[in-house]
Amino acid sequence: MGDRNYGIDPERLSEYAREIKGIIDEGIEVAIVIGGGNIFRGVAGASNGMDRVQGDHMGMLATVINGLALQSACENCGIETRLQSSVKINELAEPFIRRKALRHLEKGRLVIFGGGTGNPYFTTDSAAVLRAIEIKADVILKGTRVDGIYDDDPEKNKKAVKFDFITFEDVIKKGLKVMDTTAFTLSHENQLPIIVFDINKPGNLMKAVSGEKIGTKVNL
Repeated sequence: MGDRNYGIDPERLSEYAREIKGIIDEGIEVAIVIGGGNIFRGVAGASNGMDRVQGDHMGMLATVINGLALQSACENCGIETRLQSSVKINELAEPFIRRKALRHLEKGRLVIFGGGTGNPYFTTDSAAVLRAIEIKADVILKGTRVDGIYDDDPEKNKKAVKFDFITFEDVIKKGLKVMDTTAFTLSHENQLPIIVFDINKPGNLMKAVSGEKIGTKVNL
């Protein structure tokens, strides 16, 4: 959304594309799971009386719209990009096929995963962890509006304390909301580390993949 209240900000997409190109040019394989909250949230629709399954399906379609927009921005930067969708929309995106996704990555292409998991009741977080496990990713980079994990909401509590590193067990004990429970448990069980960082600050993505201390790392 950028600074907008709704929709897609082309300038923000261009910024993301330049950040992504920087790390792909370093030979790093990159796959992105994209959400759709800037267009529609299934949970929000359900809270307003809409059927939850219908709402979630609308949310999945929103992620494909965002995926197409990001794909266009990345291709404008010279990144060879493939969009795969868990929801079959063959005219717009490839169906998600694990072996095909791995082959794209091996060839240096950016792979964007849209459509969530393809199932209602599962969040974008769950889709991100599931795809990360399937493609044997080294780490999940969770780009957010804040610069890490805090003991309270830093946007509401200015005295909130940030963690530079925290274990999966401590996140659970402290009741911190890093991801939804399903996604977080799946990440924990598969020993897949998570780095939570501010995606909107230029250079942060490169710092995260370069191993610099940035955001919060969740590990065993």
